[in-house]
Amino acid sequence: MQLEEFGYNDQLEKSRIEMHLTEFDLGRVIAEHKDRYVVRTSQGELDAEITGNMRFAAKSREDFPAVGDWVALTPYESGMGIIHAILPRFSIIKRQAVGIQGESQVIATNIDYALIIQAVDRDFNINRLERYLTICYASNVRPVIILSKIDLLDEVQVNELLNRIQSRIKDVPVIGLSNQTQSGYSAIKQLIEKGKTYCLLGSSGVGKSTLLNNLSGKDLMKTESISSGTNRGRHITTHRELIRLDSGGLLIDNPGMREVGIAKTTGGLEITFDQIERFAEQCRFADCSHTSEAGCSVLDALENGKLERALYDNYMKMQREKAHYESTVFEKHKKEKVFGKLMKNYKKDMKKNPN
Repeated sequence: MQLEEFGYNDQLEKSRIEMHLTEFDLGRVIAEHKDRYVVRTSQGELDAEITGNMRFAAKSREDFPAVGDWVALTPYESGMGIIHAILPRFSIIKRQAVGIQGESQVIATNIDYALIIQAVDRDFNINRLERYLTICYASNVRPVIILSKIDLLDEVQVNELLNRIQSRIKDVPVIGLSNQTQSGYSAIKQLIEKGKTYCLLGSSGVGKSTLLNNLSGKDLMKTESISSGTNRGRHITTHRELIRLDSGGLLIDNPGMREVGIAKTTGGLEITFDQIERFAEQCRFADCSHTSEAGCSVLDALENGKLERALYDNYMKMQREKAHYESTVFEKHKKEKVFGKLMKNYKKDMKKNPN
């Protein structure tokens, strides 16, 4: 199979040459299992590990390979390989690492589109949709919202939910989907382009794996029936994996995410909440916090009914999370710098006084 069928292009080849990696084979990471990676090369799939130098030089988890990455590697006849370098990523979807302050978790890389899936039952939450949109916009990934399990509601109820999404979230395609009746699949298939990579995002049990199976026409991911007690699917996916569809599109399935914590969101919040940002441009003070200042156009719009309270509340909550994450990262880097200086001085003293 040609690498182009997995999304390889001229820009990646240019980077490979500039990084002096032409002596190595190339492949794309299609699955990750702790410290082991499954890489698809032109010769087939192989298991791979990173070099000790890569591990030692890594400053954070972002410096390790992730599903979607293009890597330079040395293959061996045993079916194993050693990864020497990661080619530059054109996009990276990440969130704040669960339970680890100041750290981010890479979800997938080199993604063109994110299919954000929410079910019409208990999973439906517009605030969470805005979180997904924020991490997509911050990554230069184009979002598509898919409202699944629409067969659980009647047509009026489905249209009401679709209208609620479209009234609050602008310029994002919204597709209603039923895995029972196959409604919505034609619209999704029209979005899938050859050589483009799509990432499935959503909570557990919303139908991501079923969607992948139906798009591929194969039982690639294990699924279970909907629980009669909770009316939710029992989630099975335990790892991220990139699948090539017969149409030529590339689809990454993900384990369900209970939390969508905000990490670095440069540009993401501004695009997701562009309505608020437009009002903010008219505030009296450039550093307006939109909480209590006189001359705040955002608060005026809120009071006059031009701005939805739920939209404002979610925006302010995510701004606080962003500020907390950035301050935590700053403090972490500050401590690392101090520790590095101490170690440097310690090594100097050891050279002067070896005994």
